Amino acid sequence: MTINIYQVDAFTDKVFAGNPAAVCPLDAWLPDDILQNIALENNLTETAFFVNEKDGLRIRWFTPAVEVDLCGHATLATAFVLFNHDGYPGNRIIFNSRSGPLTVTKNGNLLTLNFPTDILAEVPLSAELTNGFDKKPIKALKGKTDYLLVFENESQIKNLRPDLIQLAKINARGIIVTAKGDTVDFVSRFFGPQSGVDEDPVTGSAHTSLTPYWANVLGKSKLQAIQLSPRGGHLICEWKRDRVEISGQARLYMIGKVFINGYEKEASL
Repeated sequence: MTINIYQVDAFTDKVFAGNPAAVCPLDAWLPDDILQNIALENNLTETAFFVNEKDGLRIRWFTPAVEVDLCGHATLATAFVLFNHDGYPGNRIIFNSRSGPLTVTKNGNLLTLNFPTDILAEVPLSAELTNGFDKKPIKALKGKTDYLLVFENESQIKNLRPDLIQLAKINARGIIVTAKGDTVDFVSRFFGPQSGVDEDPVTGSAHTSLTPYWANVLGKSKLQAIQLSPRGGHLICEWKRDRVEISGQARLYMIGKVFINGYEKEASL
């Protein structure tokens, strides 16, 4: 069996930056263990698979360790592949997913995700949350899948040293850390060792939590953001109450083939 594979750097206008994602178009869904093994073999933060079903395009996302409910950069990368390499007509794609319908629109080189807004609730600054970092946050909130820790300034986020062993004990997809930005509205980083991703370069889905938080703090709905990972990424965010729009560019890095030799024989046994 042979599968096409694309590797795309998302939320950047140049290669070797942003967040790399693999994108694999499929004619039909393969068994989950095969999808997970492909993601593990790719060893990227996310591998996206999509199938054109009767009711439209369906997308799924896998880290090297688990399937996740939502991923921004891999959705952006998938839309980039469809628009630029798969002959998709028009400038708007709707994906069906575990998180409901997700829309991506194209305006020149800019791709805009339309995702559901996360609902945050403030939680105590417990030792479980604070022991994973060398600096103490000033506030903690919990969303659907992640914790959001707020720090005093951008310098703290940039120089934060996580204890990944401690963070892996926290029952969540990952930990978002954030502060008001010096040159943009806010900055962030994302750590998810419990999901097989020590530090994610640019996390689109985390901005469904970050955008409403900072929109309320700063009193504005349109925001500029930077994720301060070593690769870095720039995002344009807009809070629309129950939805968040997250915009960025993407660049193709690689096109190839995945060969799953002997899979058909094993599947027939």
